[in-house]
Amino acid sequence: MSKELLNALDALEVEKGVKKEVVIEALEQALVSAYKRNYGQAHNVEVEFDRTRGNIKVYAVKEVVNEVFDSRLEVSLKDALDINKAYEIGDTIRFEVTPKDFGRIAAQTAKQVVMQRVREEERTNIYNQYIEYEKEIVTGEVERHDSRYIYVNLGKVEAVLSHQDQIPGEKYSPHDKIKVYIYKVENSAKGPQVYVSRSHPDLLRRLFEQEIPEIFDGTVEIVSIAREAGDRAKVAVRSHSDNVDPVGTCVGPKGERVQAIVNELKGENMDIVEWRKDNAEFIANALNPAEVVAVHFDPENDRACTVVVPDNQLSLAIGKRGQNARLAARLTGFKIDIKSESDYEELQAQLAQAPAKEASDSEETVDAVDPELAAPASDLDEE
Repeated sequence: MSKELLNALDALEVEKGVKKEVVIEALEQALVSAYKRNYGQAHNVEVEFDRTRGNIKVYAVKEVVNEVFDSRLEVSLKDALDINKAYEIGDTIRFEVTPKDFGRIAAQTAKQVVMQRVREEERTNIYNQYIEYEKEIVTGEVERHDSRYIYVNLGKVEAVLSHQDQIPGEKYSPHDKIKVYIYKVENSAKGPQVYVSRSHPDLLRRLFEQEIPEIFDGTVEIVSIAREAGDRAKVAVRSHSDNVDPVGTCVGPKGERVQAIVNELKGENMDIVEWRKDNAEFIANALNPAEVVAVHFDPENDRACTVVVPDNQLSLAIGKRGQNARLAARLTGFKIDIKSESDYEELQAQLAQAPAKEASDSEETVDAVDPELAAPASDLDEE
């Protein structure tokens, strides 16, 4: 059994990455419990595994004392000196107490410990491996699906893709190769659990980094992303070099760079806009492709504004089901109210008339009050 166990431990270390020392340490602890359980002993025992020959020995550890009260735990100084003249009070001595049939128990225990430790080490190794890929994009293979998840094989672990993390309308078949974004890795009781997404905005960020070297090296920066997965996305970019056009760099020659990203996301429309320090300019860019006439900020709310567009571009600025305005608001972080030029002029005219009307109303109120103010005076005259 000893040689077979050593060979098994060597194979585990090579094939599973489970260190031999870790398994041996766990085995020694388990054999201590097995000895006490099977032989009804309360000894303070230690189990020693010979890492060269694979032999297993059990030792009872006893303390040297003047007077022995429990022979299972203590040994007299006189007996200790008979063994070695150097022993003193308080020293510990190990006595071998290995049972003749302990090899059978050791074999059973070793099998259980090795299997358990292999599972634990595999889980730990997988967790440590994939926690490094958290917030990164990887390629996986679709394996199966049920009512809750699409299961994606990432190599050593099966990741889960939930409904909200899927791109609406995208179909996933077994053996399909897909790129996914790892947004969470958990080390649960059942083992490492990896959660992936196809709809996460940072999937788009990582795709841009893969396809556009200037973003990867930091020359061009992605400032913000607003995305409705499977339909449309807006990406705000800026350049840290005066010689690099951020939008043109991302689009690429004949749109090749951005088209590669669109293809990966199965035709998701992509608006790349230039970030500007001036909020009005940034908001106007974010509402692309609509033309913006003016941006008026709310004096009572520094994160709200009214955007004026030509009458014939109001629907374009708002977008289908309000999508363009909604994505622009998320991209810029502003609450955006879009109005056509004619509506805005009409609103301003109404606001201009309001003070005059208020003044007129106040004059009428004073006139109405005057006769009542005069009444007491006439009464006094009559008196």
